[in-house]
Amino acid sequence: MTSQVSSPAEQTDGTVVGEQRKPAGTKDVRRVDRVIIRFAGDSGDGMQLTGDRFTSETASFGNDLSTLPNFPAEIRAPAGTLPGVSSFQLHFADHDILTPGDAPNVLVAMNPAALKANVGDLPRGAEIIVNTDEFTRRALQKVGYAASPLEDGSLDGFGVHPVPLTTLTVEALKEFALSRKEAERSKNMFALGLLSWMYHRPTEGTEEFLRTKFARKPDIAAANIAAFRAGWNFGETTEDFAVSYEVAPAGTAFPPGRYRNISGNLALSYGLIAAAQQADLPLFLGSYPITPASDILHELSRHKNFGVRTFQAEDEIAGIGAALGAAFGGSLAVTTTSGPGIALKSETVGLAVSLELPLLVVDIQRGGPSTGLPTKTEQADLLQAMYGRNGEAPVPVVAPKTPADCFGAALEAARIALTYRTPVMLLSDGYLANGSEPWRIPEPDELPDLRVQFARGPNHTLDDGTEVFWPYKRDPQTLARPWAIPGTPGLEHRVGGIEKQDGTGNISYDPANHDFMVRTRQAKVDGIDVPDLEVDDPGEARALVLGWGSTYGPITAAVRRLRRAGVPIAQAHLRHVNPFPGNLGAVLQRYDKVIVPEMNLGQLATLIRAKYLVDAVSYNQVNGMPFKAEQLAAAFKEAIDG
Repeated sequence: MTSQVSSPAEQTDGTVVGEQRKPAGTKDVRRVDRVIIRFAGDSGDGMQLTGDRFTSETASFGNDLSTLPNFPAEIRAPAGTLPGVSSFQLHFADHDILTPGDAPNVLVAMNPAALKANVGDLPRGAEIIVNTDEFTRRALQKVGYAASPLEDGSLDGFGVHPVPLTTLTVEALKEFALSRKEAERSKNMFALGLLSWMYHRPTEGTEEFLRTKFARKPDIAAANIAAFRAGWNFGETTEDFAVSYEVAPAGTAFPPGRYRNISGNLALSYGLIAAAQQADLPLFLGSYPITPASDILHELSRHKNFGVRTFQAEDEIAGIGAALGAAFGGSLAVTTTSGPGIALKSETVGLAVSLELPLLVVDIQRGGPSTGLPTKTEQADLLQAMYGRNGEAPVPVVAPKTPADCFGAALEAARIALTYRTPVMLLSDGYLANGSEPWRIPEPDELPDLRVQFARGPNHTLDDGTEVFWPYKRDPQTLARPWAIPGTPGLEHRVGGIEKQDGTGNISYDPANHDFMVRTRQAKVDGIDVPDLEVDDPGEARALVLGWGSTYGPITAAVRRLRRAGVPIAQAHLRHVNPFPGNLGAVLQRYDKVIVPEMNLGQLATLIRAKYLVDAVSYNQVNGMPFKAEQLAAAFKEAIDG
């Protein structure tokens, strides 16, 4: 979230406990200001759905929240194995928060593999809810447990709640005409009901969701609702759970407005639709499915009523080729992919640079190289976005900082593409794409006017007085060339990848002309109007943390911790990576130390050093996971003291 409200809760990774009171029944209720929950199980256990539903109810309740889904790379890894573990982490609070949390307060482990894969992330005293039905000898041996951790004392530092989730679910559904295997599939709903009781989450939304999801199978809907209610009732009646918890709505964390929970890919999709509407242009997506970008294709395909056309191509090259053709034809054109797809699209991106047509190239970054880590996050495509084409082919680069910010970043990328007639790279990543947070739905009059004027007639007069159309005659302020729709009488012009003559667009091999065109295309990108970099400086700071993209949340949380400890430290975050904000050089010169955390091996730091001759301190992580706030706070303190 963009609010800078601070809270004592950001100082620790554990739940901050407030007063304890008795409700009308016999169980205690404790008020806490934040909680971090992780659901973990086999990839077939429905952990993502469970997390999504808990998140939706938490959002409707009014808490601030941040999520971290974590998927296995395999489509269906062997059941009960470590590579097959799927998890969903949710951090929710009564105040402004920035990250999915460093360490869970509660782990729901559906099997031994889920426990083993996640127990190392838990702080001492955390609660663990385990499905004891899955802790069989064979399942334990499959993940390397010589003895059951529920019996060997290795979990003595945690609050362990052994619950036979499978047995309880099957028992709760015995009145339904389901096989045991079908009944067992609802155990995630039993777990969701139990956690909903523990944290006083609303239930109506989940029950309505289940009725809608299984509208064609009312028996399955009823069974899942029954399992959900059974989990709630189990929490209410069992003696093992003596305490439930309240997390009040985050009343002061949000500016006034209407909010909804939104993921980065969904926000980006809505941003693209809004951009097309504000530009009064049809939206065209040419795309090939690839993790973690496919959700954008799926979402945009649902919105034909907004003039959206989606084309699922046979490969990455065809996807961007179709999109570039749509741009030539007068659409707001988009292609979506991840790092491997950017490599395949690079020649056509260069063609878009040469043709000088608006095209949005969306890269949802993931771990590489090659196929790499399809379901894990990384920021390692920055230099590819900047330079990954033959020849001098400059492309603006825009990077959102949070899931909700993907909406605004899409609008900004469209503004640049349409105004300056250029392809634009939008760099999101898997962390933003799949994570979610509250998003204030903007009012229509808050959106920018992106309308453009197409060329309608001649724009140049020859020496003999003849009026002609020059496709590369430029706007003196933006250096953008006119956008002429094919078929407009008198505006016929030549397109292609061979170098163009200035003004006329005719093929040219003249050395001086090529030099001029290369420098002009670079000047157009260099001259893009971007806002100055804003610096959050408490005063007297001699160190600046400079970030970009999805590192915003962990960086900001780490900076808050240090400031509360009395360490003066400044922070700035880049949305525009090419061109850099005009004041960036002056900002960097004000500080003795510049620290650049990145989920790569130092790509932004390399650019900063090269352009501004600043000895930036690079702090890097490439393990497929986002930074933790505590980790960054320690690294920043070490860099300042060093």
